[in-house]
Amino acid sequence: FEIPFQSFYGKTRQDVSQKLIQAQSSLMTGNFVETNKVTLSSWLDTWLFEYKKNSIRPSTFESYEYLVRVHLKPEIGQYPLRELRPEHIQTLYNKKTEILSARTVKYIHIVLNQALKQALKNNLIARNIADTATLPKQEKKEMRVLSPEEQDIFLNTLGNDRLRTAFVLALGTGIREGELLALKWENVDFKNGTISIKESVRRVRTFDKNSENKTKIIFQEPKTSAGRRTIPVPSAVLSELSDHLIRQEVERTLAEPLYEDNGLVFCTELGRTSETRNFLRKFYSLTKKSGLENVNFHALRHTYATRLLEQNQHPKVLQVLLGHADITLTLNKYCHVIPDIKKAAADSINNLFLQKKKSSETEDLDT
Repeated sequence: FEIPFQSFYGKTRQDVSQKLIQAQSSLMTGNFVETNKVTLSSWLDTWLFEYKKNSIRPSTFESYEYLVRVHLKPEIGQYPLRELRPEHIQTLYNKKTEILSARTVKYIHIVLNQALKQALKNNLIARNIADTATLPKQEKKEMRVLSPEEQDIFLNTLGNDRLRTAFVLALGTGIREGELLALKWENVDFKNGTISIKESVRRVRTFDKNSENKTKIIFQEPKTSAGRRTIPVPSAVLSELSDHLIRQEVERTLAEPLYEDNGLVFCTELGRTSETRNFLRKFYSLTKKSGLENVNFHALRHTYATRLLEQNQHPKVLQVLLGHADITLTLNKYCHVIPDIKKAAADSINNLFLQKKKSSETEDLDT
């Protein structure tokens, strides 16, 4: 069997020889594919569904698939892998930078880079040309934090809203909306005053052609081990949780026998998992009622972190409570508060010098 013109690469002659033997075997069984005919589009599909789908979280896979389908395949998917040039990729990034954030362009690059790395391992390309691209500079987005006055206004607006406790808990612990809606009563420790974050919830696409449902709600573990954490709950917030449990028991009684007990702290009136979009819709209606502008749900998390730093809590403590895998992320996100902490530290140590000066003056008077 004669193999169509194709180049084989390897670190040693033995590596190249082995790849040649594999190609000959594939040709004999009818499975051989000429690499110069493999387009980026077809490879991205192969990479997504054969290499990534079962190795990453469903929500991450959904994000990858979206970036491939919407941004990569329509722009450069038509090129054969071996004809893809650095300028093709750079032109793509430059074009996307005009309409997307630098952060999104970075994610597009991450996906393409990973796909081409695998193609390199599979001997489909000679080098990963994504490494040659220049990414746009990512400007730091201004963080929205509620002032103490705005925080009070928001809390007063909550009144006796059915989801009042959810927003109070978010302000008192800094947990994300997916973690909040996945929280179960078994992970609330009233005795020790803590909650344990073990998973989050969201709706994702199924990617199952045989399924009637295009999306489904999933519970998934945190992205990193740091995301699994136990957070102390302020006593006032713990009291709110206790009252919420009583209200939920009343709802359960009224809804019987339709009530589904899934053990969720925050659920629908029938006990089912709350949809994130409905939960956020309620949040935005409350912020609008409060008269607060440019406030998203993540602002509650940022507010929690900022209040802790304002109370001179160490950033390392903040890292653990927020579930950040790296303290660098914590410092970068909340560096706007760090200068105030530094000044407070300088002012506190200044007292040592004032006391020493006062002591010296007293000694001079005595002599």
